[in-house]
Amino acid sequence: MVAAVLAGLSLLSLLTCGYLAWGSRRGGAGETPGNLLGEEPAAGAPRSQPHIIFILADDQGFRDVGYHGSEIRTPTLDKLAAEGVKLENYYVQPMCTPSRSQLITGKYQIHTGLQHSIIRPTQPNCLPLDNVTLPQKLKEVGYSTHMVGKWHLGFYRRECMPTQRGFDSFFGSLLGSGDYYTHFKCDSPGICGYDLYENDNAAWDHDNGIYSTQMYTQKVQQILASHNPRKPIFLYIAYQAVHSPLQAPGRYFEHYRSINNINRRRYAAMLACLDEAINNVTLALRKYGYYENSIIIYSSDNGGQPMAGGSNWPLRGSKGTYWEGGIRAVGFVHSPLLKNKGSVCKELVHITDWFPTLITLAEGQIDEDIQLDGYDVWETISEGRRSPRVDILHNIDPIYTKAKNGSWAAGYGIWNTAIQSAIRVNHWKLLTGNPGYSDWVPPQAFSNAGPNRWHNERVSWSAGKTVWLFNITADPYERVDLSARHPEVVKQLLRRLSQFNKTAVPVRYPPKDPRSNPKLNGGVWGPWFKEDEKKKKSDKSKGASKQKKSKNKKKAN
Repeated sequence: MVAAVLAGLSLLSLLTCGYLAWGSRRGGAGETPGNLLGEEPAAGAPRSQPHIIFILADDQGFRDVGYHGSEIRTPTLDKLAAEGVKLENYYVQPMCTPSRSQLITGKYQIHTGLQHSIIRPTQPNCLPLDNVTLPQKLKEVGYSTHMVGKWHLGFYRRECMPTQRGFDSFFGSLLGSGDYYTHFKCDSPGICGYDLYENDNAAWDHDNGIYSTQMYTQKVQQILASHNPRKPIFLYIAYQAVHSPLQAPGRYFEHYRSINNINRRRYAAMLACLDEAINNVTLALRKYGYYENSIIIYSSDNGGQPMAGGSNWPLRGSKGTYWEGGIRAVGFVHSPLLKNKGSVCKELVHITDWFPTLITLAEGQIDEDIQLDGYDVWETISEGRRSPRVDILHNIDPIYTKAKNGSWAAGYGIWNTAIQSAIRVNHWKLLTGNPGYSDWVPPQAFSNAGPNRWHNERVSWSAGKTVWLFNITADPYERVDLSARHPEVVKQLLRRLSQFNKTAVPVRYPPKDPRSNPKLNGGVWGPWFKEDEKKKKSDKSKGASKQKKSKNKKKAN
């Protein structure tokens, strides 16, 4: 029966349509006037160090790309992926901050202290300052480093800002989400502020009501136009789309009026705008002489959220979960420097792998004392070789809500199965604790105003279940739990979890700080922790203690 179900899972075919061609001059998401397919300028022989363009989409579902069968048209992504290498065994983290921290450090969450949830706007927390970042390493070998888009790695201190973590310039937002036009964000009632920055200051001058996807693309074009293509550049473009709130310019709804579900319709329009924006970034790379010596990497930061229009079908689960729908991502590499263009990579690749891979491509050095969790996978991607990676620690979260029926006994005395954790070793994947929302949400779920949960497929697990085992290679949709059939495999993976846990650092998840309120900072979300204040307080306390000591001495005399 299971085989029949698996065989019956089919993806919708990609609808064809006319679209902005590579050489077209139609105005769009951030497009600049002029012939964008102009000849490559005679700027001399390209440097051996490649230009690196990393594009990170936000909350794009696994199915939400044309070549995965989506009804949403993504001709740019389809073309770039078809001419490059599609990553079809590629993993990220289930939420924003974790994926971004692992990309920029090459380390698992358990090794940075960010293993629980995300960094909230009001928390005095950020990516630990003792972690070397990808842009810092690239700067060491002569790269110009620029970030455009969403940061979401903390900002409570000035030292946490992107410009202090290796980027020469930053234009974008510090928080996890916000209005696409006004750039305002309310974390809770009365705690609201403006969130658009240029370097270390609020970008009030750039607030012209432009949709963020288009605005970020225009900034990327400006950076490329002003930089010398003979010098290597690292461009990190972290688009806000397609994260909620669901907003898009009206003309992108044109092809999706037949979608009844309003969230799915808005989501489709947002993704269409994003696809066009990436087309215009690619055209700018060609126009200004970067393309022939460039590497373009595209990735989503986590799975889609069905309640916000995203689809991960036929995978199970959603954003925020450790089911495949939360962590298996859309990803590809497009570059003239690839050896096996037009291929599909089914080897295991994780978002931490970009750190060592890109530093090596840039002819940089990785310090021996940096304990990385990522691997150099360029030969795997470019030449089709076996991946050096055989396992992935998806995460261990010791403070997530404990599974009521979890116990050491259920974990054979090796692991407390009340703890939320997930690990992949070769073909096997193990989950413990509460792995999160576990439905399969088929395309039919978006046919009404819903999504209609009556269309969702669910499995009612026996009471007390806190361990799951799947052969992901044979069963990528996680329909057949094998934990009871293979207890020895369960024990092996639990031991591996235990080994990883011994290397974990304490969780960083502080309570909110009332000083973070934008009302106390000119109406802007931004650094609020002042080192000087801390020093003054400590100086006062020291002075007070000295006075007490002197008084005590006088009394003694």
